[in-house]
Amino acid sequence: MGLFSESVEVICTETGQPQRVKWQEREFLVLNEPVRWYERRQWWVEENRAPLGTGAGLVDHEIWRVQLQQADGVNGGETITLDLVRHVGSGRWRLLRIHDAAPARTVEPDEAA
Repeated sequence: MGLFSESVEVICTETGQPQRVKWQEREFLVLNEPVRWYERRQWWVEENRAPLGTGAGLVDHEIWRVQLQQADGVNGGETITLDLVRHVGSGRWRLLRIHDAAPARTVEPDEAA
């Protein structure tokens, strides 16, 4: 798994859920229901002080884990799993993590029985 901070373009459903992702000049479709959670960020590193009443966006990152497949069917339908962050104030998206795919497991003849 690698950590990144790269801009991506995300098209969302009416409810704000990622549906399509454009990354590195390629377009991907979201295959499964994305998972959303929030993580604390070190806001004090980037800000001098937290304005009174500020919370979402300053304190927390909204993170979405999406499983994607290239829209044009290239690469034999391989999937990739990414964690994306949406900036609450601007609505901009960036790539946070790329998860390595689990290697294919071959079944030994003894295990198949």
